[in-house]
Amino acid sequence: MPELRVEATRSGVVESVHRVSVAVADATGRVVAASGDPALVTWWRSAAKPFQALPMVADGAWDRFGFDEEALALACASHSSEPVHVALARRMLGRLGLGEEALACGPHVPLSPRIAEQVVRGELDFTSACSNCSGKHAGMLALCLHLGWALAGYERAEHPLQQRVLDEVARWTGVPRDAVRLGTDGCTATCFGLPLAAMATAYARFAAASEPSAVRVREAMMRHPYLVAGEGRPCTDLMAAGRGAVFAKVGADGVYCAGLPGAGLGVALKVEDGDMRASPMALLAVLEALPARDLPALAAALADPGVRRHRELVIRTTRGVPIGALRAAGSLRFSAAPGAAAVPVTTGG
Repeated sequence: MPELRVEATRSGVVESVHRVSVAVADATGRVVAASGDPALVTWWRSAAKPFQALPMVADGAWDRFGFDEEALALACASHSSEPVHVALARRMLGRLGLGEEALACGPHVPLSPRIAEQVVRGELDFTSACSNCSGKHAGMLALCLHLGWALAGYERAEHPLQQRVLDEVARWTGVPRDAVRLGTDGCTATCFGLPLAAMATAYARFAAASEPSAVRVREAMMRHPYLVAGEGRPCTDLMAAGRGAVFAKVGADGVYCAGLPGAGLGVALKVEDGDMRASPMALLAVLEALPARDLPALAAALADPGVRRHRELVIRTTRGVPIGALRAAGSLRFSAAPGAAAVPVTTGG
């Protein structure tokens, strides 16, 4: 069977194809299912945020400044810049005694189309606290204050803060520190280049972890999915429907990761041309194809109407008439499935 891809059809003809590389791994690092190149090295982008937030909890900054579970969810977020997100980021800065000028991230087009329209119309004063990464940056500032590190340059790879985060990235992925590629993310913070299989391993280990700081981060995401993303976003809808069966985090340029606590598996994928529209449906296709779909809570989440609507994107004319769709097709290769080399993904409909 052809490997996993996302196809755009127009009037019954496949118009474009977005190749997807996938790794599904367990906590030992064994790749149990794949498509494309599971060893593909790419940037983790915002799918790394749970691991970037972890040191703030493990090293005591979270408790010192009295941050709650909602703030922890926002530290893991690529939020939609909705009022609740921005207000919480500003409250976090207030607890630190800092203003928005301390944030290294800058404003950008909101991920929420509704909020973006308000910005275009001049109805909102869009500042750094509105950045989808403002919670992450506020958490990083908290750790700097807690450990007495300089705030200036906290986003740069050579800063002690980013070196501390690199320790966690290496620990969870199993990739040596000096083998992790370092770059600059869109929010100015350091980002990490890793094989997809290493990202999937990290999510599997995080899903199975019992250490208190990891449990706090994982549960904050699953209990407050709206703060991790926003209204109508795939991360929010999947985690809300999953009720603890799955935690998921999108990354820029076609990256998506997920952890399945009940199955002890992690998923990492990259839409190779970076198409952000294609990554949610690719993730749902992978989850549908996994044997873990037999877990009742995950199966219920995947059947939820709010989740199912992310399985395809209808293509319309300028008059709103449907003339095609973007949806997943192809298969996963299973290395550990007896008697089966590939399992087809399900498609939207």
